[in-house]
Amino acid sequence: MQPTATPKGAPRVMPPPNNLNTPHNLPSPMQHHAPASVKQSGAAHYTFVLIGLSLLVYVLHKLDGILLPILFAALLSVLLLPIVTRFERWKFSRIWAIIFALLIVIAALVGMFYLFGSQIVSLRDELPKLQERAVEYFDMAQQWASHKFGYQPVSKDELIDSGMESFKSSAGGYLGSTLSTTAGVLSVTTLVPIYIFCFLYYRDHMRQFLFRFVKPDNRTSVLHTMDNIQVVVQAYIQGLLTVIVIVSVLNSIGLLLLGVKFAVFFAIFASVLAIIPYIGILVGSAIPALVTLVDTGSPTKALGVVGVFMFVQFLEGNFITPMVTGSKVSINPMAAIIVLILGGELWGTPGMILSIPLVAVLKVVFDANRSTEPWGFLLGDVSDGEELKSSKTTAKEGFFMRTWHKLRPA
Repeated sequence: MQPTATPKGAPRVMPPPNNLNTPHNLPSPMQHHAPASVKQSGAAHYTFVLIGLSLLVYVLHKLDGILLPILFAALLSVLLLPIVTRFERWKFSRIWAIIFALLIVIAALVGMFYLFGSQIVSLRDELPKLQERAVEYFDMAQQWASHKFGYQPVSKDELIDSGMESFKSSAGGYLGSTLSTTAGVLSVTTLVPIYIFCFLYYRDHMRQFLFRFVKPDNRTSVLHTMDNIQVVVQAYIQGLLTVIVIVSVLNSIGLLLLGVKFAVFFAIFASVLAIIPYIGILVGSAIPALVTLVDTGSPTKALGVVGVFMFVQFLEGNFITPMVTGSKVSINPMAAIIVLILGGELWGTPGMILSIPLVAVLKVVFDANRSTEPWGFLLGDVSDGEELKSSKTTAKEGFFMRTWHKLRPA
């Protein structure tokens, strides 16, 4: 049968709907069609957070050989950035500016190691005498304990034999740890200058990389945050070096007045250990006190050595450090102690050294974001107020902000 032709200009008649051409499962116009959201309980949310933190800590611990040189290099790069920019303003190329800055650091380290090396050689020559006197004092202490408490003294030969046996049983472990530590120090010594050079040379490229994650409207706040991080890290490291020099001089004066052997070495040694807050000074004062006790046999003089370090530590904590660094690294003591313990558990002594500047950087980042600002307030010192916080953010433009104004099109 031939289909009937539709006259020209007449409306086209659609076939009536049937079961074959009728759409199925059409939603009712009265229904809501928002996608169903999966509600997660608080326990499940925090469980996932704890799992993520555990994995993060595990990865950080396993990759310590890779991350530690990078972190040290990043901190030193921020410290050397003003020197490099100063050389660049003097019409040096970026490569030569970085090389000259690294040479300055290397020369300072070589001079410090030369001073320490000569003192260590002199101390090594005195070790046999100190060892003999230590054995004599040990025998005297045993005799006193035997007379007072009925303690059975241990002979010197038995003590030496037991010490040799324990040394032989653990000699392999000592040798392995010594070799691994030496290899780690050599690798860090080699890698850190390379990382510093790369950080300083590619700093513009890395800044543009960070900008790709930020909307153009938010780049000004990101630049302020980066400038604040630079100020905090530079203030911490420069202030720490200044404090080490001042404390070294004060410790040297006190130990020289007491007539302590190797006074300059012990003074600088204790001051360098002060980079580990609250703990380094205790270790740095215990060693010279023990050496003085063994050398002179005078407990009064040993207590005098401890008194010198305690007095200098009092001056450093209450007058020197506040005057030198001010409140730029404003971490409260409770947070500092906690992060020191966590840093030591995670990465050992390098972790304790890095813990304070890394937490200071985190505090700047937390303060820059409204959602994380309470965490920055928790890490901050009690004396920090809104006036101090606003003075940090309204300071003069830093390196990153000045560079952005130069590179930004008019």
